[in-house]
Amino acid sequence: MPAPPCASCHASRAALRRPRSGQALCGACFCAAFEAEVLHTVLAGRLLPPGAVVAVGASGGKDSTVLAHVLRALTPRLGISLQLVAVDEGIGGYRDAALAAVRRQAARWELPLTVVAYEDLFGGWTMDAVARSTAGSGRSRSCCTFCGVLRRRALEEGARRVGATHIVTGHNADDMAETVLMNFLRGDAGRLARGGGLGSPGEGGALPRCRPLQFASQKEVVLYAHFRRLDYFSEECVYAPEAFRGHARDLLKRLEAARPSAVLDLVHSAERLALAPAARPPRPGACSRCGALASRALCQACALLDGLNRGRPRLAIGKGRRGW
Repeated sequence: MPAPPCASCHASRAALRRPRSGQALCGACFCAAFEAEVLHTVLAGRLLPPGAVVAVGASGGKDSTVLAHVLRALTPRLGISLQLVAVDEGIGGYRDAALAAVRRQAARWELPLTVVAYEDLFGGWTMDAVARSTAGSGRSRSCCTFCGVLRRRALEEGARRVGATHIVTGHNADDMAETVLMNFLRGDAGRLARGGGLGSPGEGGALPRCRPLQFASQKEVVLYAHFRRLDYFSEECVYAPEAFRGHARDLLKRLEAARPSAVLDLVHSAERLALAPAARPPRPGACSRCGALASRALCQACALLDGLNRGRPRLAIGKGRRGW
């Protein structure tokens, strides 16, 4: 049978039903609705003030590609300027192809691009070198822990180099729900307490960060990229199959099959989470080595690098996790 008419414009045939609402829309109306929802998220949350210089964490993947494309379309209404900042983690056979996609995007959209590399920032360490160092330590599955911490630091450094006032990342609703699940499963009260909201305000001199796609499902991010015919890199990182996040993702898929609202329910539960006074993390201070925001004497990045440089990477992971 023929597709129903678009519920918005009534002129074109519907090309999809939105996964959550079931609304039948043509491709153009879906993309317009998606962009309007991102605009509402930014304005309602007061995430990006007029005049902001915004560093977009650009990985070449679907999420950061969609984020950059949408924000570029919304730039006149938001009154912001964009800078793409990409991080080269030093992952052979993977990152070069992803960076090539970022460079194509920057050229096509006429956006400035800055690339920062782990090897330059962290004393010669790359993710491949980290993986080799942890291979015999029983911590080979922790590559994503190292990479997440170092990538956050690298993105901050890249944003500062381009004079950014704000950082945005492409985390979608599924990503955030997975993170909430992981923190519950780890018993990580401190991260649960910090995980709500649409970003971080920029304490201790750190740049404010936000996630404009936090309420957008992964399915709709993929659909937007499809209808806008966006060029992005779609291969999974070579270290991802070993990550704990994969178990949370599998669990989330089963939960969503039983309860379609599970993803957004988890995202909103993190926003409303309140901890008892005894469980609240202490106010962060400054890292004694680099000055970055830290909950202990050393920030996470310096602690991880310290363990690697001593040849004892175990020292850097899991210390004090339940208390901060």
